[in-house]
Amino acid sequence: MRQLLAALGLALAAPLALAQACPDRNVNYWQAFPPGGESDLSARHQQVLLKKKCPAVETIIQYKAGAGGALMWTQINQLPGDGANVVGINLPHIVFQPIEGQVQYKTQDIVPVFWFHYTPDILVVPESSPIKSFQDFLQAAKASPGKLSLGGSGLNSANHAAHERLNAAFGVKTIYVPFKGTGDMATSVIGSQVDGAMTYTPFAIANKGRIRPLAVAMDKRHPLMPDVPTFRELGIDWVDGAYRGIGVPKSTPPAERKRLSDMWMALNTDAEMKDLAAKAGFELVNIGLEQMDGFMAEKTKLYTEGATRLGLGKK
Repeated sequence: MRQLLAALGLALAAPLALAQACPDRNVNYWQAFPPGGESDLSARHQQVLLKKKCPAVETIIQYKAGAGGALMWTQINQLPGDGANVVGINLPHIVFQPIEGQVQYKTQDIVPVFWFHYTPDILVVPESSPIKSFQDFLQAAKASPGKLSLGGSGLNSANHAAHERLNAAFGVKTIYVPFKGTGDMATSVIGSQVDGAMTYTPFAIANKGRIRPLAVAMDKRHPLMPDVPTFRELGIDWVDGAYRGIGVPKSTPPAERKRLSDMWMALNTDAEMKDLAAKAGFELVNIGLEQMDGFMAEKTKLYTEGATRLGLGKK
């Protein structure tokens, strides 16, 4: 009986803890990329689940896209720091862009409170492409240097970095074509207006039958794409992609930062979120405030070294 009461107490405590984390007003969830991409899809997942867990609260998704996310991130600290404004943020974007020097914010201006997932890099071509395999891609790229065009989301973004890494790792020269976001890129890739894309696994999964994935930057093959080799299988130690999370204005009090971090942790560890993420191709991570300083220091060092190799910031 004592064990039963203890278990019941834990079961009752979990909803109570989340209820305490629920905001007392509607949440403005600002997106730095247009609708239709991975950031938007993840925000929609969170919006649905937050409504179930906090029925009195509406999550209002708003878009301020431009400059590969930099338009929104430049303005993040102009938002009220009331705990009701959260902004979608991305790595390595918020490290690469300030190093490149064409944006009006610094990495230190961004206050992350939770990182919720990671999307692996993947190379794709249109389904109609004569390129049927990664070996075909290499052959075509080497036969005509500078001819093949690969789309991606934003300048100085994870896609841009992955494109440069692809060229360097395999000794080829392809052209990077930046789009405002993955959603904007989709029509051009599917319609063969570009020869392919360096993108993320959710794009490949969402467009199955319309694009052909060639190689993925994961430890092991993706369970939803078992025929697609990893870059490691192709001889390159490449396991990477983009991290997505939420940030807040610097004026947001510590208690509000903690509440939002805890709320997103509750969303991210929910069984329904795990199911949605698996189906969409997201790899969930749970980096809250307690781990944030160490995580950001590690990633900033890693991406700063990567930016040097890519020549970002050199004029």
